[in-house]
Amino acid sequence: MSPGFQGRRRSAGPALPPGQYLTEDFPVLSAGPTPRVRPDAWEFVVTTETGAEHRWTWAEFTALPQETPTVDIHCVTRWSKLGTTWQGVSLDVLLDGVDTDAAYALVHSYGGYTTNLPLADLRGGRAWVVHGYDGRDLPAEHGGPARLLVPHLYLWKSAKWVRGIRLGVTDTPGFWETAGYHDYGDPWREQRYAGD
Repeated sequence: MSPGFQGRRRSAGPALPPGQYLTEDFPVLSAGPTPRVRPDAWEFVVTTETGAEHRWTWAEFTALPQETPTVDIHCVTRWSKLGTTWQGVSLDVLLDGVDTDAAYALVHSYGGYTTNLPLADLRGGRAWVVHGYDGRDLPAEHGGPARLLVPHLYLWKSAKWVRGIRLGVTDTPGFWETAGYHDYGDPWREQRYAGD
């Protein structure tokens, strides 16, 4: 190599998790039909391991302190979308005052979908229940009226059409986890499937 030769300059593209490609659109992927839930019929329930319930109607939920996180999202099907902006309520707000010794959460959706997460991944400003996307109401095909948003994990962990969370002391695999997907789903560690 000649002195002073630096090789070709690399493009200063975005940092993506391994195996991901950048997309500008927002693909719609669902395991079944899209539930159509009217906001006036929607409710969100946090149930503790003792069976204690904490409930919010749509009006109560949207009256809670709102945040507008801008985050990158990563799908297990290998696309990533950067700088997405949402509106919703932090799980820190929803879990405030909930008396629990649970370490795990099983998220439930209208339509029967479930996904499991460590409770720690829903706290500390890392997760939201969102009802807005890009300055508009969240469309049904993307999980409206409300979905979970856990951007540090693959997007299947951000359950669409969310209706509640059951807290537990043991981990209970959800829909995709029982079908062979990774139990945790960290895109930076390529945890797509069981054993990854």
